[in-house]
Amino acid sequence: MDRLLDWGVEVVLWFQQASPQLDAFFAFFTFLGDEEFYLLALPLIYWSINRAVGVRLMVVFLLSGLVNQVAKHLAAQPRPFQYDSRVKEIVGAEGFGLPSGHTQSAVVVWGFLGTTVRKRWFWVLAGTLMVLTPLSRIYLGVHFPTDVLGGYVLGALVLWLWLRYGTRLEEWFFSQETMHQLILITAIPALAMAVWPTEDMVTGGGTMLGIGAGLVLERRLVGFDVAGTVLRRALRFLLGIVVLVGLWLGLRAAFDGLEPAIILRLTRYSLVGFWGAFGAPWAFLKLGLAEREADFVPKPITW
Repeated sequence: MDRLLDWGVEVVLWFQQASPQLDAFFAFFTFLGDEEFYLLALPLIYWSINRAVGVRLMVVFLLSGLVNQVAKHLAAQPRPFQYDSRVKEIVGAEGFGLPSGHTQSAVVVWGFLGTTVRKRWFWVLAGTLMVLTPLSRIYLGVHFPTDVLGGYVLGALVLWLWLRYGTRLEEWFFSQETMHQLILITAIPALAMAVWPTEDMVTGGGTMLGIGAGLVLERRLVGFDVAGTVLRRALRFLLGIVVLVGLWLGLRAAFDGLEPAIILRLTRYSLVGFWGAFGAPWAFLKLGLAEREADFVPKPITW
């Protein structure tokens, strides 16, 4: 393994010969895999472009992230700048390195959208991002080439499983009683967080809890329709994202330095996810920024 990592360091150092000239270029592509980017992009699709696609994208993205965190803890491999002091850490990164989460997310998110949009121009865009985002992680010194390869393999596997079985899983899930749905949503991230109670795992697990519960309740009580004029769609996104970012930043500031930090982090990300999935659509209906789906009938909460 050391020999493989030594080779990986040489690859990273070869890329970093272009630093600092290409730092901003690769930092931009790494941003397209950061938490902040998905915090903007996923709600935009869900609130203002296509609700069903947004739901499926959020679910497969969160499941992929959970799988990635489990794999990282099982592999427990250092990052290049931790392994060899010659490597520059051009952007910050914490936790283990293998497999690359940015790479895995790029394959899952852009691969899923590519199979949904099915346009040649979009596949060119998706393919470009699935190459440059992983390359940015090597250049920036936060991943070995083997980390990126692992992200590609795991991302492709998650995407294939979702495309093959996702529809059946969705149909089965929504055929269950509300309480059973909420138990399932809670059990998976709760187990992962109990085994590995790290910041990254709690971030993903808390978001999954909030979004999962929100999606279940939205389908029971709200049933908002994403259709509308460009202005209404833009206003939905503006309102929703102001509150979402306010929660994300505001709770971080409010909880800073308080204990237990892990529980407060779980609370923060659960609330952010719940607002995105349920709170915002409910507010859109109340404010006249969205209508209910024509055939939607609110359903009682069954236990």
